[in-house]
Amino acid sequence: MKNKTPEKSRPAQWTMPTRPLPSATSARKTPIKPRPLAPCATQPLPPHRSSLARPPTLTAMAHQFPHRCLALLLILLAAAAGAGAATPRQLFLVSQAPVTLTNHHGQLLTGNHSVNLLWYGRFTPAQRAVVADFLLSLSAAPAAPASAAAPSVAAWWATTARYHPGAARLTLGRQVLDPSLSLGRRLSEASLAALAARLSPHRGSVAVVVTAPDVLVDGFCLSRCGLHASATSSAAAAAPAAGHGAGAPPAAAARGRGRFAYVWVGNSADQCPGECAWPFHQPSYGPQAPPLVAPNADVGMDGVVINLATLLAGAVTNPYGGGFFQGPAEAPLEAVTACTGVFGAGAYPGYPGQLPVDAATGASYNAVGVAGRRFLLPAMWDPKTSQCSTLV
Repeated sequence: MKNKTPEKSRPAQWTMPTRPLPSATSARKTPIKPRPLAPCATQPLPPHRSSLARPPTLTAMAHQFPHRCLALLLILLAAAAGAGAATPRQLFLVSQAPVTLTNHHGQLLTGNHSVNLLWYGRFTPAQRAVVADFLLSLSAAPAAPASAAAPSVAAWWATTARYHPGAARLTLGRQVLDPSLSLGRRLSEASLAALAARLSPHRGSVAVVVTAPDVLVDGFCLSRCGLHASATSSAAAAAPAAGHGAGAPPAAAARGRGRFAYVWVGNSADQCPGECAWPFHQPSYGPQAPPLVAPNADVGMDGVVINLATLLAGAVTNPYGGGFFQGPAEAPLEAVTACTGVFGAGAYPGYPGQLPVDAATGASYNAVGVAGRRFLLPAMWDPKTSQCSTLV
């Protein structure tokens, strides 16, 4: 009997669109009367559609400026790179395009949900503790009182409650280890859904699959650092036999009937830290400012926390494709991806913003969790102010 195509909604993914610079105008033989140059245009920057936590690129910035400003921009970028990150400067003034996430009136996740983890590949206990403590911190006050300079992780998550009267309260659930790579070292989206189904998912849970640095996932580092999606338990279990998943009908995805939400995030330490662990690693392209020191002394896992935070916020506010987002449903900008690359006040492309720094370790962070553990969390779009909100 031929396997049915598994019923699975199209996962939320993000790509960085780039356009080539306009070609130079041809030379004129007849001299023309020179005109005074107008000031550099302040065109609004469109939201960047990028892999999760990817810094905006120089290419994405350059196509928004006329030729008369491009040379000046390149000179200033070179000067800033030489000056280092200690005295960051915003190199140009632009009017930021307003971000508005539209409520498509689909179902959101509300109430109590357990977050169950499947660790695919080898992780040390210390690495697993970083993610576990982050999840515990979402609904718990930190051991030490949070200050204005370092609010709590729970304060960051509280922004999701402004999307819907019934807040989603996430707690750490069960954890499953798969160090032997039972489905192999290369995974498809269908394989990810099958792994998520092993966590006995239900409507009151969110399944999270975390892959080790040596695991190859389709699209990882090329167009994404993770994804969130939904599936039925039966369809997800049959996914490896079917080979690939097809998108669910839009109405079914919006209602979320009989479906569970799941998340996948990869540890990019060995494959693409410049793509998926920025700002703890120099970006693969664009301005090469010195990277920040990771608060948990693990570039890969601190990058996992940034991407997991991004995906959980998207899973709660747009779990089945009919919640809050901007743009096409196939490549939506969601609660955090609408604010890509912003971590503190004064952020701009290539600079994460002003952040507290630990005097002893030199690590940058903006949130405190359980047992005083520190994290760097991305900005989230606030529906009350229609702006990207940072903790510091």
